[in-house]
Amino acid sequence: MYDYISGKIVELNPAFVVLDNGGVGYMINISFTTYNEIAKMSEQSVKLFVYEAIREDAHVLYGFMSRRERELFLMLISVSGVGPNTARMILSSLSANELEQCIASGNVGMLKGVKGIGAKTAQRILVDLKDKIKVAGDTLLDNNSAPSAVYDEALAALAALGFTQQVSQKALKKLLKDDPSITVEAAIKNALKIM
Repeated sequence: MYDYISGKIVELNPAFVVLDNGGVGYMINISFTTYNEIAKMSEQSVKLFVYEAIREDAHVLYGFMSRRERELFLMLISVSGVGPNTARMILSSLSANELEQCIASGNVGMLKGVKGIGAKTAQRILVDLKDKIKVAGDTLLDNNSAPSAVYDEALAALAALGFTQQVSQKALKKLLKDDPSITVEAAIKNALKIM
């Protein structure tokens, strides 16, 4: 599986982006949230974390600006009845912070407000993911700002070491709050000490 693809932006629209990487154009489906972040950038190239959905009739790439958004996407598609396009629609309608808060607080109404999500699907998402997301009042950053690259990389490293997302998020939040300029290496070492 691909982890990320970086390249020059050849085409960008709210549904997908085409990245040129080494002379190969990758068409990557994106959420509206990711589209907005790319559109605000002044650079001509971008790095997207990707997920490849392999079907009988196609190999489809989905791209995300952060590992956190991709993790939420993977959690959503693990729910019965939620496919990649439905998950992308949810992430287009709700930011990562909003979705985490919605799941943690059991807010069915917010999920039902997403186009194509009915009451049963919303309930199933909340039931299946409630234990995987424990963030009520404990998000990494306030004001719905995106987490830092340091947070993303440190969280991925801690997950690879076998620590749960909840424990890792709590430790990294504390470390980044105490020292916003902390390096990835220092964040991992210090997180291991306090977990």
